[in-house]
Amino acid sequence: MDNLCHTLTGAALGQAGLANRTRYGMVTLLVASNLPDIDVAVFFTNTMPVSFRRGWTHGVLAQVLLPVALAAVVWLVGRRQTADNGRQQARGQPNPALGTQPSPVFAQLLLLSYIGLYSHVFLDYLNSYGLRVLMPFSGHWFYGDALYIVDPLMWLVLGAGVAISARAARLGSARPWRPARLALAATAAYTVVMLASNTWARAVVRHDLTRAGQAAETPFMVTPVFGNPFRREVLVDTGSRYEKGQLWFEPAPHFRPLGYGVDKGFNQPEARSALATPRAEAFLGWSRFPFLVVDRSEAPARVFLNDYRYSDAGGRAGWAGLRIQAGD
Repeated sequence: MDNLCHTLTGAALGQAGLANRTRYGMVTLLVASNLPDIDVAVFFTNTMPVSFRRGWTHGVLAQVLLPVALAAVVWLVGRRQTADNGRQQARGQPNPALGTQPSPVFAQLLLLSYIGLYSHVFLDYLNSYGLRVLMPFSGHWFYGDALYIVDPLMWLVLGAGVAISARAARLGSARPWRPARLALAATAAYTVVMLASNTWARAVVRHDLTRAGQAAETPFMVTPVFGNPFRREVLVDTGSRYEKGQLWFEPAPHFRPLGYGVDKGFNQPEARSALATPRAEAFLGWSRFPFLVVDRSEAPARVFLNDYRYSDAGGRAGWAGLRIQAGD
């Protein structure tokens, strides 16, 4: 999911009462809910981002170690601020900016760090981009295909819960945590419904493909579209091509092929040398529906590698497009 959704989830968990468990509880939840995305640092290197992101920092080893590191940093900062405040008070010059709260409790910081980080991992699993949850022991990708990577409904519900709870706390309400808890419960229910409905939708697509003569093991994807939880995009791997379809709920799911798609292009003369390059191999390790387009309008021909999840049939559009050149 996008980082706004991760941040709102961490804030909602904090407003729901978790932030009160220890000093710096809210800060810990907000950082932890975004912490696996420290892999964005890859953009400042020569490593291909899609070959690295949602891997090491989202895998089981990072899931164990990153919360410990975060809790330790926050605990040390809190201890230092408490010590500085004590020295100021001893000199008769207390600094209000340092606060008067006790040092944060490490065990509570660690608990909140794990909660925030696992909320991030679970939300990332839910979309079609997926993640490699077993890294570094396995590079296998897992996909939930249940939520679009940017979901305005999640923003709206979580944002409203956070804002209303924060206002209730400022006004001294006896139960300021209630709106945030309701928002978390609503988004959890929404997620369960989206997961269940996608399982239902996949069963319908599988049935229709088999009835149309496709092999039972034909790979396909059913994934949500932006802003409409009642529709799904369908991609079908027919062997040499990817075909696109759509599915909608009325309320039962109905699947319809759209009658267009894209050739994979791997049998073109330029494909063998292009796909053997290190950058192409790295791209293919990430891609789920890869296809190759050759532009022969110039000499030498230009070769583009893309993923049909995030591109049109032209192969050059979309953020994931990759131009392969000799020597890559």
